[in-house]
Amino acid sequence: MQTALKVQNLKVRVGGKEILKGVNLELNYGEIHAVMGPNGSGKSTLAYTIMGREGYEIVEGDILFDGVSIKNLPADERALRGLFLGFQEPPSIPGVRFSTFLIAVINKRMGAPDLTTLKDPKKLREIYNLLNEVGLNRSVLSRELNVGFSGGEKKRSEMLQALLLDPKVIILDEPDSGLDVDGVRKIAEIIKELKAKGKAILLITHYARLFNFVEPDKVTVLVDGKVAATGGPELAHMIEEKGYQVVRQQ
Repeated sequence: MQTALKVQNLKVRVGGKEILKGVNLELNYGEIHAVMGPNGSGKSTLAYTIMGREGYEIVEGDILFDGVSIKNLPADERALRGLFLGFQEPPSIPGVRFSTFLIAVINKRMGAPDLTTLKDPKKLREIYNLLNEVGLNRSVLSRELNVGFSGGEKKRSEMLQALLLDPKVIILDEPDSGLDVDGVRKIAEIIKELKAKGKAILLITHYARLFNFVEPDKVTVLVDGKVAATGGPELAHMIEEKGYQVVRQQ
């Protein structure tokens, strides 16, 4: 498999505190790589650092995307190159309709000078089709982005974005958070669809319940900012059964 993303000896400091302490990770195209760990282990820090969020200082190490270092690129440039991050808690943006946001992002990706007008009617049909696929009503387009959205609506809207924007690498931070079993099943179906399209998927989660519906190819476990264990899907199920003390004892 072709390597999409490589994290090399990554040490990251946030607010003066070292959170990641030499993390190594490799993600291939057409692969689901799960990152698990208890609260405070550095999972979200890893996601934010890969995406280029401000305030996450790389002290040492590198991040390679298609073999090229991106650690000095701003977040928007990383996104334009094909990185996508689904947040653990997607931010609300009052005053900005969901439709306005989607049009702006589509036009930006296409290099259009006008970010406000969607000129390609095929894209509008695509949005409508994707709303149906992820289980959202069309009325969501007229609502302010994530304002008053339920947890399920937030997660489904992010999966719509992942399908619509066609990124190369998709990082999903707790994609099953706030979802009932039907919602988890739907998210899992979309993740499998993205994998089938050859996308590289970094799936960050506390629990293995999502893996009842979609199985990861690789599992990396973080504990206290370090890689505590690596393995296949059996590692995730072992943690679900016995807890993180299994890897802490290794």
